[in-house]
This record gives sequence, C-alpha cells and structure tokens, in this order.
Amino acid sequence: MSKIMAHMVSFFPDRDRSMAVAEGLVTGGASYLEIQFPFSDPSADGPAIQTACRSALEAGFTVDKGFRFVAEVKRRFDVPIFIMTYAGLIYARGVREFISAGCDAGALGFILPDLTFGYDEGVCEVAEDLRTNVMPVIVTSMSKNRLKLLEERHPGYVYVALRHGITGNPTELGAENLGFLDRLEPLGARVMAGFGISERAQVETLDPHVHAAIVGSALVRTVAEAADRTSDRSIRQSADEIRSLLTEQMTGLVGGS
Repeated sequence: MSKIMAHMVSFFPDRDRSMAVAEGLVTGGASYLEIQFPFSDPSADGPAIQTACRSALEAGFTVDKGFRFVAEVKRRFDVPIFIMTYAGLIYARGVREFISAGCDAGALGFILPDLTFGYDEGVCEVAEDLRTNVMPVIVTSMSKNRLKLLEERHPGYVYVALRHGITGNPTELGAENLGFLDRLEPLGARVMAGFGISERAQVETLDPHVHAAIVGSALVRTVAEAADRTSDRSIRQSADEIRSLLTEQMTGLVGGS
C-alpha cells in the first residue's frame, strides 16, 4: 500500500461533517492528515479548496476551534497531523503562541506555503525551540544553491509542489519532476509530493520517489459534491455518505482492497 497525506479543510462543510471527513480519510488508509485552517486570502489554493475555505469560515471556523478540532481528531484516530495554513493567521495570533497551541493539540508539524525557508521571520526558529516540524514547501525549479541551503537545515519533512501555480489542476509526472525528487535524497528528509495528484496511477508513479504522495483538491471535491447532493438530508445522513465516499476513494488511491 502507498502512503498518502490526505488534505482536508477544518469545518468544511461544517464542524460535525468535517469530523466525518477525517474518519473517512483515515479509515481509507491515509498515513497522514494535512488539516487546513481556512484563511480568507489563500495564495496557493485552487478553486475547490478556496470555496471550501469560504464555506468553513461561514460555518464558524476560528483558530481556537481549529486547535480543538485537531486535538479531537488526534485523540480519536491517532494519525500524524500537519496543520496547514497561511502566515497571516500565525502572525495575528503570535508565532510562538500559534505553534505552541498546535503542538499542544497533537500536531506533528506545520505546512506554511507562503513562508519560504530562510525568509520565515522566525517561525522555524520557534518551531525548532519547541521541537516540532515546519515542513518546507519547495518547487521542482529550485536552484542547486537553494537546495544546498535546505540540506544544511536538516528538515525532517519536505513538501514538494510538483508544478508551479495553484492546487487542483492535473499534473503530468515525467523525467523533470521525478528526477528532482530523486535529487532530494541527500536531505535525509521524508519527502512528500503533491499538486494535482488525484489518481492511483499517479500515486504509483510517485511511490518509488517519495515517502508519501499528497492528495488534496480531489478529496475536497468529493466532500463538496456529497454535501451538495445530500443537502436535503440530516447532518448525520450527509456525514455518513461523505465518510463512505472518502473511505472508498482513499482505498483506491492507496491500493488497498
């Protein structure tokens, strides 16, 4: 079975059903959860995740509620969790307070796509002091000099965006981006790779080159479509369908039976 970090948006479609999302992803075989704290002005998210973030904010998401949500997911499913969000939320709360609260909630680390390593205004220093992980987000066009600087930081995990742009659009896997993944071996890090990964064939292609594939928009679209289709049913019935669909989708992606 392949390892997948599955992306979800906290409080999408709402608080109760997002717990069903987490359960479906874990039951289906997710090795990691990337739980997004929605932000009003995301820079890396495609249309599906942008829409989900707007809905989550309308459903009452707050940072404090997000930390409580992460803590409950961790308690119920005991899966490694990375909190994904943008710098604005961290700086508004205070870097140390935000990172500390995430650690207390049980997060293994943080993914901050708009903070480039080396230009993170102290976030990585705080994370190191608190003995947690900030997963650098890098692109396949990164220069050799930048890669050398990254190697000197000895990151535990690295997130590779397999193409430029925003999430959601299909990504073609070929010699260029797969070769880049292989060049990361000297880092000694667990390499995660995503952006446009939605099919089992893509996961299989990535498998020899990464620790885990990252699947995001494809899963969020499943949640959105199921929520729309069950809008006339009870929250419990809707949650049951979302959970079932995600379990089936994840099982197919990881290659389970």
